[in-house]
Amino acid sequence: MALHTTAHSAPAPSSAQARTAPNPKAVFWDRIARKYASDPIADMAGYEATLRRVRTWLSVDQDVLEIGCGTGTTALQLAPSTRSLLATDFSADMIAIARDKLAHRPVRGLSFALADADTPAFAHGAYHAVLAFNLLHLVSDLDHTLSLAIQALKPGGLLITKTPCVGEMNPLIPHLALPLMRALGKAPHVLCFTGDELQSAIARHGMVLVSVERHGTRGKDIRAFIVARKPL
Repeated sequence: MALHTTAHSAPAPSSAQARTAPNPKAVFWDRIARKYASDPIADMAGYEATLRRVRTWLSVDQDVLEIGCGTGTTALQLAPSTRSLLATDFSADMIAIARDKLAHRPVRGLSFALADADTPAFAHGAYHAVLAFNLLHLVSDLDHTLSLAIQALKPGGLLITKTPCVGEMNPLIPHLALPLMRALGKAPHVLCFTGDELQSAIARHGMVLVSVERHGTRGKDIRAFIVARKPL
C-alpha cells in the first residue's frame, strides 16, 4: 500500500482499513479523477506562494500527514521538506493516480494511502503536522474532521490548511448554483462557512491560531490559509 516509506514514517492505516468497501462519498471524485489530474492550477502564483509558506513550517525531522491529498501534486512538492509524508485520500482513483506519479518521480519518505478524513484511521499523537488543502469545505462534518486531524497531532504539532470559504462567495453560488450542480451530479457536497467561522471552528478545538493569510493573486481570494498549533 505504501510507497517509499522510510524507517521513520508514522503509522499508516491498517491493512484491515485498506480492505474496506469503496467509500460511497468517493463516487463523484473517482469519476472526475482523470480530469482533475489534468486540469491546470487556476492561480499558479498563489499556489506557489502557499507552497513557500508551508515549507517554512516544515522540517526534515518531521513526520507529516496530508488528508485529502487528491492526485498527489502538492505532496510531491512538499515531501522533500519533511522526514516522512503520508498523503491520503478517500478516492481510490485519486490515490491510484498519485501512486503512478510517485512511481515515475520517486521522492524519499513519501507514501500514499487510501483513507477517509472523516474516519478514525490514524494513530493519536503520531504527526508533527497535518496538512489539509482544498478539503475542509468538502467534509461531512467540519468539527468531526478537525477533531480527528488534531488527535493525530503530537503536542505542539501544526494544522496547516488552505480552504475555500464558500460563505464569502456571492450568495447565489452556495444557495442556488451549487445545489443545482449537485443535483445534476456536477458538484460534490459543499459546506458553507466564512474564513472567520473556520478560524472559530479550529480555535474551539483548543488550537492556537498562529497565522492567517490569503495568497491569491487573481481578484478576491476566498481561500483562507491557516496555521494553528496544538498546545503542549
